Amino acid sequence: MLPAAIVGTRSSERYDLLDAAAAIPVAAILGLLAWALARRARSRLAPTLGHPKGSRTARLGRFLGLLGFVLALTAAGSVGVYAVLSLVSD
Repeated sequence: MLPAAIVGTRSSERYDLLDAAAAIPVAAILGLLAWALARRARSRLAPTLGHPKGSRTARLGRFLGLLGFVLALTAAGSVGVYAVLSLVSD
């Protein structure tokens, strides 16, 4: 979500890079949703013996969901630091 928003602001003359910050809450929600769905899938696969089909996919989904959420938190922190620095420099 975040890379798409950044590319969108780079290819548009109407929007600035800071406008891509609107995608941060959406990215955080999607990351948490992916993590929750992967956790649910792993819990459904847990009672089966061996390595059932889809366990690697659920593990990858959990990793990507957490990665997306952490990237959204990092982007939110970056925008926060930018806002503080903008206030201090004025």
